[in-house]
Amino acid sequence: MDKTIDTIVLSVVIPCYNEKETIETILDAVRNCGVKNTEIIVVDDCSTDGTRDLLRGPLRGKIDRLIFHKANQGKGAALSRGFQAATGDVVVVQDADLEYDPKDFVRLLDPFVNGRRDADVVYGSRYARGEKYMIKRFYHTAGNKFLTFLSNVFTDLGLTDMETCYKMFRREVIQSIAIEEKRFGFEPEITAKIAKKDKRYRIYEIPISYYPRSYNEGKKIGVRDGIRAIYCILKYNLFH
Repeated sequence: MDKTIDTIVLSVVIPCYNEKETIETILDAVRNCGVKNTEIIVVDDCSTDGTRDLLRGPLRGKIDRLIFHKANQGKGAALSRGFQAATGDVVVVQDADLEYDPKDFVRLLDPFVNGRRDADVVYGSRYARGEKYMIKRFYHTAGNKFLTFLSNVFTDLGLTDMETCYKMFRREVIQSIAIEEKRFGFEPEITAKIAKKDKRYRIYEIPISYYPRSYNEGKKIGVRDGIRAIYCILKYNLFH
C-alpha cells in the first residue's frame, strides 16, 4: 500500500445500540483522531433510547454513512453491514462507548503506511502495555486472557488480546470474509478466519490505551457471550 498517514483513507465502522449518552462524544473523537481522511460509518442496531433521533437529527452532519437496522441483530451483524459499506483504504472497528481512544488510530495505521507497508491486519492490544494502562477488573481480564489463549492454541497466533475492539484491516481483506456471527462471536470468528494458513495474512499487534466501563455504565458483554466465544473458537478453527 503506497500511502502515507496524510493520504490514506480510514473507514471507521461504529456499531451502535442505545448509546445516546456517548455517541456524540465518540463521533467528535473520531473526527479529531489525528488521521486526516476519515470515513465515519454508523450502523444503528435498532436503538430504543433516543440514539436514533440524535443520529437522524443533530448528529447527522458528523456521519458519512448512516445505516439503520429494522430489528436488533447484534454487533457482528452491524459490523458486517458497515464493512461492506466502507470505501476507505483501511477499515477499523470503533465501539460507540468511551472505552477506546481513537487517537490510537495513528499508531495502529503505522504498519500499513511505514517501513515495508506490509500489514494486512492490525490488532490493538489492551494487555501489551503501552504509554497508558488503566488497571482492569481481575475476572474480566482473566476471562479475556483465557479466550485469547484458547484462540491462540487453535490459530497458532501469538496474540495478547483476541477480544479487542480495535481490529484494523485492509478494506479488501475484511470485505472478502463472510461474517456469520451476529453478536460478540465476531471476535473469535474473524480471528480464526484471518489466521487460516491458506490466506497468509500479515498480522500485527500494537499496544493501545483502554478505559473500561462497568455494567452500570452500559457494558453489554456478559458470561453468555464468553461461553459463545469458546464455541466459536472451536467451530471456526476446527470445522471451517
